[in-house]
Amino acid sequence: MKIRMLVEMSGTRNGVPWPPRGQVVDIPTGEAQHLCASGIAEAALDHEASGTETATPPPSATSAQPPAEVTTPPAETKRTRRVKAAPADDTTGADTVTE
Repeated sequence: MKIRMLVEMSGTRNGVPWPPRGQVVDIPTGEAQHLCASGIAEAALDHEASGTETATPPPSATSAQPPAEVTTPPAETKRTRRVKAAPADDTTGADTVTE
């Protein structure tokens, strides 16, 4: 039975790598039916046995690159953090530090 592969499969079948997605291959009917039932392949018509899929996306989908994203970094700000209170004999009275 001839089937068309709908997915890429890793590994080998009888020592031969699986055909690429879109290619038509002739394999035993039982195995072909199993692959079709699981969604890995679909039955191919005899006149479709030409080989690899040749579809290409429309030119508009591949020709124009989107513009690069431009962002402005945030403004630098001073950060303040709390520190442990100074011992009672410290006369500065400061308990914050500005970095």
